[in-house]
Amino acid sequence: MNPGIFAAVFAALFVAHSVGDHWVQTSTQSAAKGLPGWAGRLADTRHVATLTLTKLAVLLPTAALLGLHLSVWGLVAGLGVDAVTHWWADRRTTLAALAAALGLGGFYSLGTPDHPAHPVTANGKPAAHLGTGAYALDQSFHHLSLLVAVLLITLI
Repeated sequence: MNPGIFAAVFAALFVAHSVGDHWVQTSTQSAAKGLPGWAGRLADTRHVATLTLTKLAVLLPTAALLGLHLSVWGLVAGLGVDAVTHWWADRRTTLAALAAALGLGGFYSLGTPDHPAHPVTANGKPAAHLGTGAYALDQSFHHLSLLVAVLLITLI
């Protein structure tokens, strides 16, 4: 494997992940993807579909401009693994259960009213903050999955 190809694919997909997860995902998808039942599953599926299309829209031109030769099977395997793991984590209860099983339930709830030391305003209401443990664990899980996807894309 060429480390330069790996680095270029990772950079392109990392940027595309951030854009797709934060700019392309709709507020409706974000709010509904963790709901129980089909409403949540379908919202999550729509989010992952647009996220995967965003990744392709960034990766394919990047690969063409840099002269990278990526196989169709590598793209299918890598983006497929990425899509499945992203969908799984974004159902929310799944990632929360994984965090709890690993002893990270307290960190998962950090920054939310569920955390015993949640920040509050002077009148006792939840205070604004820049993020939550759930978000940090979500993004970290996606980054690990993205690494696996890039390995598949560049090795197959």
